[in-house]
Amino acid sequence: MNRSGKAVRYWALQENIPLENILILTDEIHLPFGTIRIKGKGSPAGHNGLKDIQEFLRTSNYPRIRIGISNNANTSMSDYVLGKWTDSEQENIKNLVKVSTDIIFSFIQNGIERTMNFYNKKNFIDENL
Repeated sequence: MNRSGKAVRYWALQENIPLENILILTDEIHLPFGTIRIKGKGSPAGHNGLKDIQEFLRTSNYPRIRIGISNNANTSMSDYVLGKWTDSEQENIKNLVKVSTDIIFSFIQNGIERTMNFYNKKNFIDENL
């Protein structure tokens, strides 16, 4: 993900895809686990992958889905991001994948605004797991 800007630019140009039809999915340590935020544009907010995409597209005006993975300050960032899920996270990940898929289809069928209005601010994890 951290160096995906070149690939995103290549395929956008190769397939003549308008920026508003590109949808980037990314993990987000600054959001609690299971929180999903959909945005039509915005800054990279410190995310190296989004910085790289912005550099190659020369804009930050593209839709993205940010999926919260929380942040564990007790370990290095790369160890945390690439580490194992907790039991609770593992149980919730199935639902997060389903919801993320639903969001992608909503984006394709309804566009970014309607998708954001429907999905943003909802809780997608079971706190009892």
